[in-house]
Amino acid sequence: MNYDLRNTTSQEETVGKLTTKEREDLSPKDFALPGGRYPLPDINHAKNALARVSQFGSDEEKAKVRQKVKQKFPSIGKPMKTAKSGTTKSLPGK
Repeated sequence: MNYDLRNTTSQEETVGKLTTKEREDLSPKDFALPGGRYPLPDINHAKNALARVSQFGSDEEKAKVRQKVKQKFPSIGKPMKTAKSGTTKSLPGK
């Protein structure tokens, strides 16, 4: 399924970059993978994590990041309908 990354609530949206201090202050549950990989403090970082793991992650990492993002930001996990056909699309590898 394709996921509508624009389908978010204002509460979930924050803009900005993590400073080193902010990143260090995140709890381990705020990362999609162990070792401080793919921080998920807000929805923008979650979207970025999905994009980066799609480019560089193993199949196992992709599955784990998708699961963590969907758990923390359910609005990202809503399938979107395509304008032309009205059908839903799938994420690559799903």
